[in-house]
Amino acid sequence: MSESVFGIDVDTHLTTSAALRDIARAPSPHVQAKVTDHIDALSRRFIAASPLAVVATTRPDGTQDLTPRGDPAGFVHVLNDRLLALPDRPGNFRMDTMENLFVTPHIGLIFLIPGHNDTLRVSGTGAVVQDAALGERLAVNGRPAKFTILVKVTRVLSHCSKAFVRGRVWQQDQWPDRSDVPSLAEMLIAHAKMSDPIEALEQAIRTNERDELY
Repeated sequence: MSESVFGIDVDTHLTTSAALRDIARAPSPHVQAKVTDHIDALSRRFIAASPLAVVATTRPDGTQDLTPRGDPAGFVHVLNDRLLALPDRPGNFRMDTMENLFVTPHIGLIFLIPGHNDTLRVSGTGAVVQDAALGERLAVNGRPAKFTILVKVTRVLSHCSKAFVRGRVWQQDQWPDRSDVPSLAEMLIAHAKMSDPIEALEQAIRTNERDELY
């Protein structure tokens, strides 16, 4: 008998770990044991090579929020084996990540390296700080970080490459046709109900990306 979930009929609505494990096998012992609680030498090397991290926080309403953060490789600094420093750069001033941390301090990061299929997952507790010395340490092109998110690390694990292999993420000849992908300008006009001409908005976005990265 089918069940209705969010308005569609499905064979089974799984709601417990026991129900899940009746279908999916248990992870192998080495997969279960790969989680650590600190940044070791191998994790340091991975973070030092990463120019991109996706940051997850929790919104005040309990929903999840994710945002990409990118800079030259190694932009997230390992201050010690349990503490990371993530610089904040100029953006659209929504400050969602920091606003979220004021309410719920849990934070997660997944580090990516172009051309490399494996990723590194880090989670812990986040805090927003302003510190001149730390800002200078995290400077790019002579521009210090105005704000820094400190991450007190509680969980670190490597992640297998299957998602990137399946998605052919780094195989340029396998990339999908992007001609019908909406631009940021198109989405702003539609979602924010803006009346600006799209050409003017696209030019403003390009100018901002060129002149206000740091």
